[in-house]
Amino acid sequence: MNEQPVTMTNEEVLMHESLTEAQIHKLAKKQVPLKKRVKHGVVTTVIYILCVLMAIVCLLPLWLLFVDATRATTQINQGMSLIPSKYLITNFNSLIEFNLPILQAFFNSVFISFCSTALSLYFSTLTAYSFVAYRYKGQKAVWSVILILMMIPGQLSMIGFYKLVVDLGMYDTYWPLIIPAVAGPGAVFFFKQYFDANFSKEMVEAARIDGSSEFRTFNLVVFPTLAPALATNAIMGVVGSWNNYMGPLMLISSTEKYTFPMLSQLLKTDRYSTDLGAMALAVFLTILPLLVVYACFSRFIIRGVAIGGGKE
Repeated sequence: MNEQPVTMTNEEVLMHESLTEAQIHKLAKKQVPLKKRVKHGVVTTVIYILCVLMAIVCLLPLWLLFVDATRATTQINQGMSLIPSKYLITNFNSLIEFNLPILQAFFNSVFISFCSTALSLYFSTLTAYSFVAYRYKGQKAVWSVILILMMIPGQLSMIGFYKLVVDLGMYDTYWPLIIPAVAGPGAVFFFKQYFDANFSKEMVEAARIDGSSEFRTFNLVVFPTLAPALATNAIMGVVGSWNNYMGPLMLISSTEKYTFPMLSQLLKTDRYSTDLGAMALAVFLTILPLLVVYACFSRFIIRGVAIGGGKE
């Protein structure tokens, strides 16, 4: 026998308005047929189980790395463990004994990552804005070039880029690692998709009527509305720049200018005296700032990845 949904009378509607939110939710739940409620509960349970399993898969390597950073080399050689040990301070002291410029490398990575990301965010949004706010001859051709550049691997241009950097006298400086972020086709595509879903041309036209210049309109009216997309792209930009190993390895020669990931190559010792605990701690310290950045901007990710789903 099929269960019929419950209807409410006018008196019940008036009583319904005086109920709390929890009571309203409970009454609304009772109006759903039992079969649908059971099906919804099963689906929800399966989704939660899958999410927990995926979270374990993602977090387990980080936890194992932290555990190895607290263990001695002999313990690491004995096998995997999920329980932290007591050698964290010892491994840190061993890392200090390498006499590596850890703090300098950290600030080098911070400077390069945040400068390149800031340039990428501003100029990429400015470029993407030009494709939705204006109509000009050759616009489709320019957009096609940007799409083509996205599909070309960066490794193909490394030799030419290296020669250009040397000819410009920028070798062993940070500029070749920062300036190219101005012309990032991937970021332009990202913001173009966001503008297509959320751009309000009426707001821009109202600013123009009020006498605002084009740059002032973009900086004060358009740019602040891009917070979800900016935060999402900032995470990707900082992570990509921080993890960049080939670029600094090819363009930086001075040890005092090394980035944090580049220090890993200086931790190599002979096969019989490798301090695995210190190496695990160094790798963990390398990814720790990325976890902090992610924690600060994670609330924007769900809003950012939903680009194209509709207007906010």
